Amino acid sequence: MSTKRPTSAKNLSVSGNVPKNSTTLVRGGHLRRSWQNWWPYYLMMTPGLIYFVVFHFFPIYEAKLAFEEFRFIGPNLWVGMKHYYTLFESPIFMQVLLNTLIISLMKLVFVFPVPIMLALLINEVRSTGLRKFVQSAIYLPHFLSWVVIAGIFIAALSPSDGAVNEIRGMFGLQAIPFMTQAGSIRWVLVVSEIWRSAGWDSLLYFAAIMAIDPQLYEAAEMDGANRWQRILYVTIPGIIPTIATLFILNVGLFLNAGFDQVFNLTNDAIRDKIDIIDTFVYRIGLQSGQFSLATAAGLFKGVVGTLMIVAAHNISKKLTGKGVW
Repeated sequence: MSTKRPTSAKNLSVSGNVPKNSTTLVRGGHLRRSWQNWWPYYLMMTPGLIYFVVFHFFPIYEAKLAFEEFRFIGPNLWVGMKHYYTLFESPIFMQVLLNTLIISLMKLVFVFPVPIMLALLINEVRSTGLRKFVQSAIYLPHFLSWVVIAGIFIAALSPSDGAVNEIRGMFGLQAIPFMTQAGSIRWVLVVSEIWRSAGWDSLLYFAAIMAIDPQLYEAAEMDGANRWQRILYVTIPGIIPTIATLFILNVGLFLNAGFDQVFNLTNDAIRDKIDIIDTFVYRIGLQSGQFSLATAAGLFKGVVGTLMIVAAHNISKKLTGKGVW
């Protein structure tokens, strides 16, 4: 007569006779351990999540104000596309839209390539000490607010005692009022954007360069490739996916044009040349109290940005095989 042996956990795992609730128990234990290990990180994420919920997700529902007439007392009145007719019939908004397109295009053409070139140049610096010094120097402007940067550029470009015009005077050149001249103010936006963001943005490209397999460089060197050829045929192809992704994201933000920058560098003399959608929304929404019209302009910018990022993604997928998703 055989005696029945007690079933142990080891025997259960071998025989396959696992209780139905064992998977749930294991999963629950794993979740508890995960929470115990990761709760400090979740806690640190909380302020950022609250920010995005309050200022990005909740306003999506309130975007319906673009199709309503705002009323302080009582429910809003549905007016359909009235505010969009008002916007597109307004010569002021059309000028604002044109300014936004011009400034954004200038930044995309002249600012976007600079971090790529900086990362390539930094990668070619052989002295570790010099490389760290250069990186620290070009990263620092990113941590300055646009209020400080605007003060620096206004002082440096002053026609009376600015450093730039004093240098021009040493060569017998006439002083130029950069901050009040319509022909130069947009270039001031481009140069100040490069000075502030190029060094910091180069971090992503430099990290992508560091991820390239060193054996590729060794193979290229053995084949007789010089430094320029290694950059052209190894480094640049290795960071193409990063370039494509960031280009798509920049295209999606095409109509932003930089509210903080424009707001701090603008003045009455050149306002009509650098007034963009964001400053227009601020002016008619917060200063004039036309909340519905401001919401319509902001929603227009958001929809156009979404369409542009989808189009850029599809074009990038066809040309490079890489996209955002």
